Amino acid sequence: MSTPPQQPPSSPQQPQPPQQPAPPAQQPDQPPAIPPQPAQPAQPAQPVPPAQPVPPAQPAQPTAYPYPNPQSPPPPQNPYAQPTLVNQPAPPPQANPYAPQPGYGYPPVAAPPSGGGGGRAGQAVLWAAVGAVVASAAWAAGVFLTGGFGDSADLRGYQAPANLCSGADYSSFKDEYPEDDSSPAKNALKDPALDESYCSLSLKKTGSSYGDAYLTLQVDLHKKTDPGPEFTATWKNYGDSHTDYDVSPVSGIGDEAYLVTEDTSNGSSTSGSRYATLAVRDGWMTYTMSYSAYFSSYDNDTDPPTLDDVTGWLKTDTRSTLEQLKS
Repeated sequence: MSTPPQQPPSSPQQPQPPQQPAPPAQQPDQPPAIPPQPAQPAQPAQPVPPAQPVPPAQPAQPTAYPYPNPQSPPPPQNPYAQPTLVNQPAPPPQANPYAPQPGYGYPPVAAPPSGGGGGRAGQAVLWAAVGAVVASAAWAAGVFLTGGFGDSADLRGYQAPANLCSGADYSSFKDEYPEDDSSPAKNALKDPALDESYCSLSLKKTGSSYGDAYLTLQVDLHKKTDPGPEFTATWKNYGDSHTDYDVSPVSGIGDEAYLVTEDTSNGSSTSGSRYATLAVRDGWMTYTMSYSAYFSSYDNDTDPPTLDDVTGWLKTDTRSTLEQLKS
């Protein structure tokens, strides 16, 4: 006979803690015995009344409460909510503290009208007003900086010729200096802000190979700025910035004119120099005509013209030249 398979030994049993003896049960106090009562006779059954008809349901009555059921309690209130003021005007909007205030050179800008349909129109009105303010400010700044518009330059009809040597008059010097300069220096400038023409030539007596004196002329048409303040400051105060020069105003030529002279020859024809300039401003046109002569023992000119003669020629030829520059 085969031997049945042996069962694997079971895991050892964990030792159990010893059982504690149970405390003795407390016996409740027994109530005193109540003597039995005699049985009561049974009562006859009472008849059941017929069932009452159920009244029809009443329709819901209208109520002043905003809740579906008048008897239901209202929803809880927020203890932190602010009370609603009835028929009180809305507080005005707070002003922007950084907006430009009226009275500082800019008119106040009107706010655009409210409303859904006028929103874009209001914005257009606002931007148009802002653009007008900016344009006005730019216009005022341009007038202030430039002294006016380019089209309003006070040129009095003067022109700056390309060749001032042939466009100016210096005929008063021809009797003293009959020889012509065959190659005078000249240049011209044309610009939206300034037109300028310049001429420099030598004055020669009969038989002279070199210049005995020199004549320079220049006309400037200022088309963007008024040259008046700077012209006055330069020529009226010429003696303050250049020593040994005499300055005197000249009337009857343009709006203002100044004659600047210097004579260091002390009547000699062999040393020193003689210098004279007539500067004229007429509107926004300025013109200068200058004479200069330098003497030495090598010069052939032993009888140079006096300074009074030269200043007279400058005045005569300047008046004539200014008339020619207008034609």
